[in-house]
Amino acid sequence: MTVKVMTGNDAAATAVKLARAQVIAAYPITPQSPVVEQLSKWVEEGELPAEFVAVESEHSALTVCIGASTVGARAFTATSANGLAYMTEQIWWAAGARLPIVMCVANRAMAAPWNVLNDQQDSMSVRDAGWVQLYCRTNQEILDTTAQAFKIAERSNVPVMVCYDGFLLSHTMMPVDVPSAEVVDGFLPPRTQPLQIVDVNDPRNVGPVTLADPRKDADGVLQPGYMELRAMHNAALLEALEAVPDTDAEWEAALGRSWGGLTSEYLLDDAEVVLVAAGSLVTQLTLVAETLRAEGVRAGVLGIRCYRPFPVDALRERLTGRSLALVFDKALSYGFQGPIAEDLKAALYAAEDAPAVFGAICGLGGRDVSPDHLAAATRDALADLEAGVRDREPQWINLAEGSMR
Repeated sequence: MTVKVMTGNDAAATAVKLARAQVIAAYPITPQSPVVEQLSKWVEEGELPAEFVAVESEHSALTVCIGASTVGARAFTATSANGLAYMTEQIWWAAGARLPIVMCVANRAMAAPWNVLNDQQDSMSVRDAGWVQLYCRTNQEILDTTAQAFKIAERSNVPVMVCYDGFLLSHTMMPVDVPSAEVVDGFLPPRTQPLQIVDVNDPRNVGPVTLADPRKDADGVLQPGYMELRAMHNAALLEALEAVPDTDAEWEAALGRSWGGLTSEYLLDDAEVVLVAAGSLVTQLTLVAETLRAEGVRAGVLGIRCYRPFPVDALRERLTGRSLALVFDKALSYGFQGPIAEDLKAALYAAEDAPAVFGAICGLGGRDVSPDHLAAATRDALADLEAGVRDREPQWINLAEGSMR
């Protein structure tokens, strides 16, 4: 293992190289472009024996990956923000076709108005498309999670999205332990049973119209209808609740590092107040928990590493018996609240001794959010809780209300 100082984008590219991706297709967009630029360089120089396909749009990038994955190749792409939005049709196709594609998303704000800085609106907006979504806190976690993503995808035959905060991680330099190719080969061998549904000796139509009800095929075998296929897809995604922690445990056995599986935690054992988030914000919250503990508040942190499938049982286990869960979302489901807060309330609805769940919106479009902001928001939430409030509107952090007209 070699320690190198690298950006989050370089960590992602390194993982894709170690995973021996066979087809890479991409269209550049800030802040993910350095991922595929580095991979393109390695392919050009012969360091990575893969096909690199430069395309004219993000929609085409994912289309190339769909074709490659359909014939059994290990396929990868990366994007951000409006590039992800441009892929939307194929995001659903890749998931519905059960193709084990891996995609990195360097999270960036959605336009309009144009903004290239970080929040998580882009990936959160496709949370219901049927991909596994994993969120990273550090550049080391980006490398490890991207490598793990190929194994998770190929075990469950579902695509995996590895999300990390644009610029905050994508362009920030950190020390990263880079495992040897031999170790990663042992963890992630080539696929022995690829999803070979295209055979030149057995030509067939891929993706025909599927009606609502089950029908017999040409051989007289009853095949699922559209609804059954959706139920099977959902079951496969739920199986990732086992595949994600299992794969993290295998990675730990091979390399000595674990990222918590479905969730991460810090100072949680005796915490009455739990601060919840996904991505690099989780790292900031560890400082907030320490500050609040110095003030006599038993605070802890629960990070959402696996957002889809949503780890309901794990969250119930870690949150029941607490007084308050305060969720910091870097995204908004317009007309309602932050997506993680919304999902957490639903997950805890029927749980006994569940905490109050308050939401907060922060960091949209790269708006500064400091540990001081987060600590102040926590103190406000505690004051509301002590006043008997059990539900409230999301609090907007560091919002310049004087500029709104």
